[in-house]
Amino acid sequence: MKIASLTKIMTAIVAIEHGRLDELVTVSNRAAGKEGSSLYLRAGEKMTLRNLLYGLMLRSGNDAAVAIAEHVGGSVEGFAYLMNKKAEELGLANSHFVNPHGLDQPGHYMSANDLARLSAYALRNPEFKRIVSTRVKRAPNPFEDWDYKWVNKNKMLSMYEGADGVKTGYTKQASRTLVSSATRNGQQLAAVTLNDGNDWEDHRRLLDYGFRHFPLQEVIRAGEPVPGTAFAAGRTFRYPFAAGERENMAFRVQLVRPDSIDARLGYRGQLQFVFGGRMVGAVPLIPPNQPSVH
Repeated sequence: MKIASLTKIMTAIVAIEHGRLDELVTVSNRAAGKEGSSLYLRAGEKMTLRNLLYGLMLRSGNDAAVAIAEHVGGSVEGFAYLMNKKAEELGLANSHFVNPHGLDQPGHYMSANDLARLSAYALRNPEFKRIVSTRVKRAPNPFEDWDYKWVNKNKMLSMYEGADGVKTGYTKQASRTLVSSATRNGQQLAAVTLNDGNDWEDHRRLLDYGFRHFPLQEVIRAGEPVPGTAFAAGRTFRYPFAAGERENMAFRVQLVRPDSIDARLGYRGQLQFVFGGRMVGAVPLIPPNQPSVH
């Protein structure tokens, strides 16, 4: 479906991974003149890539999106290529990008599931996580005596306990789109809706449902002996099981060669956790009484 400014989740993570955040970006005529939501940047204005990313994610600046794309990708088209390569790398088979801002254009779309997977990936990046959880950001304005002040459009940050991201969106064709995230008791969940006129309330319900029905449960604790081996778990592993799912978790042990570098460093292998036919996590195997890995 059309996703509007949820596109900027991909724009931000690609820019963070490919760009230098403290580098100055020069705003082009094409960027300054971009229609839709805007930071009101001027042609020739210089701003750090980091500050542009704050403007992109908090105020959904389409001018920032184009400036970022031209700086990091060489052109809007070159940046769209990087976006599609990232989608391919993450296995997002129902996604395709034509631009960095999400204005309606043929061939520009994602599925809700792809958006959830992309958001889960992006939220593991400390810079991305810090940006999308920020409620207010100030940045230097070279043309005025006052700084830019950007207030995050994501109302979930103030209306839902533990909310910490992610992005709002709207175009006439896409209607209201939203990805939100929240963390409670060490567990972070993301919710996605597309074409939803009641998204704030629906996200409150979705996140409540997730925390209630998929609580994190401890599978193994750091230092706990691993059955069938002479080793212990090097790290605690927890997983969000629904009711009755825990018994379906399977375990796999992969040992390293005794003469390997890993073995010399104190690792003996890996305990892998398999659920629903795929590996969902792993912890290192270490000798008993050795300090756990953090």
